[in-house]
Amino acid sequence: MEILKKKLEDIIKSLSKNDDNSLKNRLENLISVYPFNEYEYIISTLLGLHKITLDEYLEIRDEYVARNMYLYIFEISAPRGFGEQWAQGHLKELAPGLIKPTKKLDPTYSGEYDFLYELPNKEKIRIEVKASRAVDFNSREPLYVKALSWESKLPFDMNFQQVKLKCCDVFVWVGVWRDTIKYWVLASKEVAKNKYYSKGQHRGNIGEGQLHLKDENIKKFEKYEVKPTELVQKIVEAYNRQHSKK
Repeated sequence: MEILKKKLEDIIKSLSKNDDNSLKNRLENLISVYPFNEYEYIISTLLGLHKITLDEYLEIRDEYVARNMYLYIFEISAPRGFGEQWAQGHLKELAPGLIKPTKKLDPTYSGEYDFLYELPNKEKIRIEVKASRAVDFNSREPLYVKALSWESKLPFDMNFQQVKLKCCDVFVWVGVWRDTIKYWVLASKEVAKNKYYSKGQHRGNIGEGQLHLKDENIKKFEKYEVKPTELVQKIVEAYNRQHSKK
């Protein structure tokens, strides 16, 4: 959004004084109702004043779409809609071999983890998925407005909550920026030993904690970051680390 705003501001500077004042006065009193907002009004005004051509508008649009491929994910307002429906569905698309657990597959299952992955020896890896979105920590705007790009220098705090270490073997964390999606795979014991993991998210919540992944510490997790094409491989490796004696 910052790039789009700067580009439009640069074009506005080329307006005559009368056109500039007229545009600014109209924007001050503009009522926005989706999908009609200040950007739609500015662009339509610039088109009407012949300050940009249709081809230039399409170029601005294409560049914006490329920078905001995942902005729609920030429009998912319900936490369960984002965490359970989108994040789990997204991982299932990337790794079709992941299986939704059932009582038949795991007689002790009661919803405490999200996926199973069966190894050739029939052992089953219990996988918990946690997802969060990177937004400007100091903004009170809606999520889709304060969504950050990967290159942004603004502070963010992605809080992975309700982390139950004993309920799974492997954690898959999904972090969403407006222009990229990142994945981290950790063994449960690696989360437990991590200096940024906090036990006891809420008073009385025994065995449940949280971990804050921030602009200040995200580089500390680079060794756990994985590419989407290697998710299954890294899940298996994390499972092996979980059950090693080291």
